[in-house]
Amino acid sequence: MASSKHGRKKQNDRKTAKAARLDVVEQMTAHQNSTSKALSLPPGAVDLGAIDTRGTPIGPQDKHEAARAMAEIAPELAALQEKLVAEAIRGGRRRILLILQGMDTSGKDGVVKHVLGLVNPAGVHLASFKKPTAEELRHDFLWRIAGQVPQAGQIGVFNRSQYEDVLVVRVHDLVPRQEWSGRYARINAFERKQVREGTVIVKCFLHISKDTQRERLAARLDDPTKYWKYNPADLTERGFWPHYQDAYADALRRCNTVGAPWFVVPADRKWYRNWAIASLLLETLRQLDPQYPPADFDVDTERQRLAES
Repeated sequence: MASSKHGRKKQNDRKTAKAARLDVVEQMTAHQNSTSKALSLPPGAVDLGAIDTRGTPIGPQDKHEAARAMAEIAPELAALQEKLVAEAIRGGRRRILLILQGMDTSGKDGVVKHVLGLVNPAGVHLASFKKPTAEELRHDFLWRIAGQVPQAGQIGVFNRSQYEDVLVVRVHDLVPRQEWSGRYARINAFERKQVREGTVIVKCFLHISKDTQRERLAARLDDPTKYWKYNPADLTERGFWPHYQDAYADALRRCNTVGAPWFVVPADRKWYRNWAIASLLLETLRQLDPQYPPADFDVDTERQRLAES
């Protein structure tokens, strides 16, 4: 009887924790004047061509305003991250997973540098998912993803993600249609599992125009200090632009869930892109509201021991 009651309690605790995490996401997108509300993708069909890549739907309207806003965000972002780390040291399970997807040159690396640079790197776990290695190809497509999910207290960052396996493989016919089309449901199930285990998932599609991509590729060719950033394969992939737009539209539509919604970030303006994602992270941490844990020792006793040492 005791074990039965204990089992029910654990099940109820898990349900309560899951509801709390879903509540974080719902509260983020409920506030009319929040970045989360402004950038959240509505359910239903997705027309990326109808979403302005140079838009500034909320927040700063020029580069100078964005710089001031980022300076204001930074201290609170760092303070809340520290509390999230501290909470985990005393047994807290919560963590954040920021997923960055977008066409080549959309600014994924820039976000890592300018946004995650605002917090303590000791509390960040970064994973970049490039072309799968021979070892990774011997496993299920989610194997390499599962090995990089953040631990409790961390802000995890995926530079590309599990979505590559419904994007690149679809555009280039690397696996049969039946196989990649079944992956949307598996991705949703994987994300639900992460939410149950304490993760708040923030999925950001960095939305740029084809003209902006051309300008950024040209800038890399015009500046010898940026040659290292240029990959001829990026130009090859550019030829598949409309196919990638269709693939992204389907992925965004089919994996835009209550527990792990998509945010579409206008990314033609780098300063706006960086501010928007910093703001999304800040809103996420505010809703989580992590707290410093109480001492698990007698403070007065330890003061006395220190004085006598």
